[in-house]
Parts: sequence; structure tokens; C-alpha cells
Amino acid sequence: MTAVTPIQNAQGLGKKAGQQARPRPQSQTATPSDDSSEIRAITRGTVQAAMEVLAGIRPVHQLARRLDPRCLATLQHRAALIRREATRTANPVLARLHRNSSVGSVRVCEVSEGVYEASAVVVDEVRARAVAVRLERNRQVWRVTELVVG
Repeated sequence: MTAVTPIQNAQGLGKKAGQQARPRPQSQTATPSDDSSEIRAITRGTVQAAMEVLAGIRPVHQLARRLDPRCLATLQHRAALIRREATRTANPVLARLHRNSSVGSVRVCEVSEGVYEASAVVVDEVRARAVAVRLERNRQVWRVTELVVG
């Protein structure tokens, strides 16, 4: 038993010998649909990580590359307040706050070129909440400039 492997040429990899490959247009700029899907993925991951920070199961410094310094400080402050209040009152509801969070739907809207706003629904053991995110492109990297957890 012998297998026949198609001959590959430099112009059309995977094409059989004698077939011409059609040139594919290559765009240098990302299309809005590419950006919105990328923003949706970034938002989902960032919101999930932020909820884990608030729950006390993820260190806040892991978000330092994605969040601007002001957002990072605000998130760190809120996490410290939650921890302090939970230990002060020994309230069982506060102990479960933000635990087992899962990000539901994510909506994305382009505000201007290089600026997007997104919203996400997060459900944890205690309640469902909304999270708003503003992302801005800075040197080809998306940074979260606003993070508001409802």
C-alpha cells in the first residue's frame, strides 16, 4: 500500500502540482470584528481575574500588565476592604462574596478608534453583578483604564 502525498510548491502550500494558488490579501490593520473579539476575550479574562482578586484567591500583581496603575490600586484597595470587613464581622455572607465567580455574557462597544467599552455579567455564590470595563490601545497593547465592579 502506497500513499500519494501532494506536491507542495512555494506559492500554494498544500496544492497539487499544476494548480495555481490565488494570492490572499493581507491586511496590515485589524478589522473592527477582530478587535471586538479580542476585546471580548481580554474583558472576560480580566474580569474573571479581578473577581478572583476580590475573593482573595489571586494576587493583585498578576493584573499589573493589563490594568493601569490607578485601576490596580483601586482593585487592591477594594480587596483589602473586603478581607478586613470579613475578618472584623465574621459574616458568612462576606466570606462567600466573590467566591466561584463565573463571567456570563460580555458586550463590547467601540467608543472611538483605539478605545472600547465593555460590560460583563458575573455570577458568584451570593449574587449576580455587572462589571464595566474601558480599554484603550497603548503602543499596540490593550490596557484597562476603568474597571467598575457593581
